[in-house]
Amino acid sequence: KPGPLRCPADRDHCVQYCVAVALLYGTLTAEHYEDAVAQDPRIDELRRRMTVVENPQYSADYLDPDRRSVTNAVQVHFNDRTSTSKVEVEYPLGHRRRRQECFPALEKKFMSALASRMTPNRAGRVFEQCVDPRRFDASPVTDFVEWFS
Repeated sequence: KPGPLRCPADRDHCVQYCVAVALLYGTLTAEHYEDAVAQDPRIDELRRRMTVVENPQYSADYLDPDRRSVTNAVQVHFNDRTSTSKVEVEYPLGHRRRRQECFPALEKKFMSALASRMTPNRAGRVFEQCVDPRRFDASPVTDFVEWFS
C-alpha cells in the first residue's frame, strides 16, 4: 500500500509496513502499529524501497477451500546485488492447520498480559484457572470477573 498510513488499521493491512518494522525491530507486535512507532522515519524509507509482487498460486491456494493457505514469502535484495534466502511460510502460527503449535506462544502472551496488571502470585493463580478447561468451565462468571478486579 503506497502513501500515508493514517491509523493502525492502515498499517496492519500494509505488507511493506509489517516487513519494514520486522526488519528494523526484529519483531512485530500490536504496539508497532501505534503512532509512536509509526513516526519512525526509517519505516517509510524502507517502504519506499520495497516491491511487493503477487504470486498467483498463493492467491489461488488462499481461495481453495481445502487449503485456505495464507502463504507469504520475503526476500531482501541489497544494493551490492547480494540477497537473503527467500523465506516462505504457507501456514503461519495460529492457522487452523497449526493450531496446537500456537498454544505455548499464546500462554506466554497471556501470562505476560496478566503480569502487567497484577502481582506475579495472583497472575499465576488466574493463569492456572484459565488454562485448565475443567476448572475454567466450572467457575461461575462472578468468580471470573473477580479474578480481574
